[in-house]
Amino acid sequence: MAKRKQEEPPKGAPAWTSTFGDLMNLLLCFFVMLFSMSTMDAQKFELLAASFNQTFSIFSAGASAIGDGLLISNGVSQLNELDNYINSTGRDAEGNVIPDDLESAADAMEQAKLEASEELAEKISETLQEKNLNSEIDVEFTSQYVQLTLNGAILFDSGSVKLKEEALPIMNQVGLILQKYSPGVIEIEGHTDNVPMSGAKYSNNDELSDGRALSVFYYLVQNTTLDPAMIKHSGRGEYDPVADNSTAEGRAKNRRVEIKIYNELSSY
Repeated sequence: MAKRKQEEPPKGAPAWTSTFGDLMNLLLCFFVMLFSMSTMDAQKFELLAASFNQTFSIFSAGASAIGDGLLISNGVSQLNELDNYINSTGRDAEGNVIPDDLESAADAMEQAKLEASEELAEKISETLQEKNLNSEIDVEFTSQYVQLTLNGAILFDSGSVKLKEEALPIMNQVGLILQKYSPGVIEIEGHTDNVPMSGAKYSNNDELSDGRALSVFYYLVQNTTLDPAMIKHSGRGEYDPVADNSTAEGRAKNRRVEIKIYNELSSY
């Protein structure tokens, strides 16, 4: 029988490598395109670096930027070069001056939050003045929120959690303000004085303050378009006074409901 001629293997690389190579080229082009479209926020870069340093101790010698130390190994030289470039130019991609250190960046963020709250407080105060409610509702603000304070005697009878009939027009205006100006989370807090409860439905001031906060919450949910998931409510009892409980005027100020409107920059 004649010997069968052995077939020679095909020359060159297997056919699948061409398809694989094309795929890799496409992926490379895709990620290069994404990188070219991205921008660097230097302030967030510094905050992120410091957060890693404090949480995981990644950077050596307390470095607050990647260029100040090693990140696990020497395999991040590109990041070191990027940090050096940012520090050498002194400005971010949008032309803003980069803060010298993390403290300056934190101060700038705090100032931005304070300005946002102040602007929101001014708008709410103007609306209250137009509705002749500026004497009924006090407006204060912090860097986190704008606070509306309503006297408890205006809203509730002594020892009761049911809103008075004469308080409903005020609550309607508060609801309209919240619908117009609240960008996110709203927090309702009930507060009391330190006089013990006696002969009432509620056995202590904790329950009374919680019930009053809940009554305000229910009214807003039922009479506005506010999202209930964005409204917190709690009773603080007698533990957060704003005045001296030894005087009648002080106790009257402590019996109150506070509504906090958190601004868009706050951490809630």
